[in-house]
Amino acid sequence: MARRPLGALLVAPHLLAPRPPGVKTTDIERLVQQLDGKSGESYDARAELIHIGSAATPAILDALPSREGFGQLTAIEVFEEVADPRCGPALVTLLDSDNPTVRQWAATALAGLEIEDAVEPLCCAYRACLERQTPPDESEPVAIRWALTDLGARSPVVPSLTTRLQAGTGPDSPGWPSAHFAEIIDDLADHSQLILYSQFWRVDAGHTYGVSGTGLDWLLDWTAPWEHLVEEARTWSLLEATEAPVADNIFVAPTWIDRTDLHPER
Repeated sequence: MARRPLGALLVAPHLLAPRPPGVKTTDIERLVQQLDGKSGESYDARAELIHIGSAATPAILDALPSREGFGQLTAIEVFEEVADPRCGPALVTLLDSDNPTVRQWAATALAGLEIEDAVEPLCCAYRACLERQTPPDESEPVAIRWALTDLGARSPVVPSLTTRLQAGTGPDSPGWPSAHFAEIIDDLADHSQLILYSQFWRVDAGHTYGVSGTGLDWLLDWTAPWEHLVEEARTWSLLEATEAPVADNIFVAPTWIDRTDLHPER
């Protein structure tokens, strides 16, 4: 699917999405107001707005700045489900929200909607994370890096051995065979890649399920030199590998960063 530039989205919304029969503008506005309501009310409004589809987008966009954080998060869910790219500029604005979860969800939605002009705002949002000294393994910077990768603006370093170990698992694999976890850890660390954490998945009858890991958790001193951070993460990850679940249908998906992710070019 072609990525969508923001400039191509600035067209009259009412020309793109006629209201479904029987749905009044006042009905849509009422539902939008309920996005900030109690969880049940908000969930019901979300479901109805998704059912209405892109015809509800203009009303949601108009009200978005006045919604509380919960309402904005629910609106983002509607945008993603409806897949209406006209919300791109509003999502970019939300990257400057005071709410870190709103910023995180906005970044993820921009990537999901393939808004190519969001790359520079996402880069700015990532630099803001670094300036706030947000640890790179927290949800917001992880989401922004994922979005930049998905939009083609970031290329993770994947060493050759790590690439080969995944090659036979198929394009829909949720990661690498867990039996090779220790090899992957060493390969990444040997190439100066810093493992932040790892997730485990079980594939059963074509379905993927999350698997509880070792419960091992660690904190890094992000003021330390990069080489020290890489080796400390290697040590902790290898310890995790000794306790990790292993089976033919168990996969591991490490999340790692490169030195450039802590010092991106301006």
